[in-house]
Amino acid sequence: MSERSVSRQTQEKRWYTVLAPEEFGREELGTTPADEPEQVLGRTIETTLGDLRNDAGENNTKLTFKIRDIGSDTAYTEFIRHELTRDYLRSLVRRGSSKVEAYVTVLTTDDYRVQIQPVALTTKKADASQEQAIREQMVEMIEEAAEERTFDDLIDSVVEGRLSSAIYNEAKTIYPLRRVEIQKTTLEAHPEEVAEEEETSVDVEE
Repeated sequence: MSERSVSRQTQEKRWYTVLAPEEFGREELGTTPADEPEQVLGRTIETTLGDLRNDAGENNTKLTFKIRDIGSDTAYTEFIRHELTRDYLRSLVRRGSSKVEAYVTVLTTDDYRVQIQPVALTTKKADASQEQAIREQMVEMIEEAAEERTFDDLIDSVVEGRLSSAIYNEAKTIYPLRRVEIQKTTLEAHPEEVAEEEETSVDVEE
């Protein structure tokens, strides 16, 4: 292929400015090129909370967005994942203490299905019954949070640290804790997907 052909192909591509969802302030996430608008749909963009807020102290929180809609030269995204970096999680672990994890799948008030993975770090080594009690407390509070919140509100509570703080304040009465974090949050299904699954389930049962 000649240099002229390559140059022409590059010039024909349109560049789209990628924006974060409204709940993240419509901050610019970068740009992405495409020959056709449809090619942009479904692309994922990874960034950190620190980049969004211009705060290096938040760089231990990774965020992933997926492009769901296209304007004339703008790509709009939705939140699909929040995750703490491995280095940060490793820095929280102390010898002689317990790390208590849980995996909770919940449905928000507007029918988004989300998986949330909390982790609690104790000050000293807890026994099995204490670890189980902490785990049950985390699961219960996350389920209650989802029952009272829309998807956007739940994600905001996770990213801003309010949910982990609430869990910490309750679970520390079971056994002394050093920290509670939400280590990962993943959007598993949209409302229409949840409704379709429910319809399929009913058909099978009938």
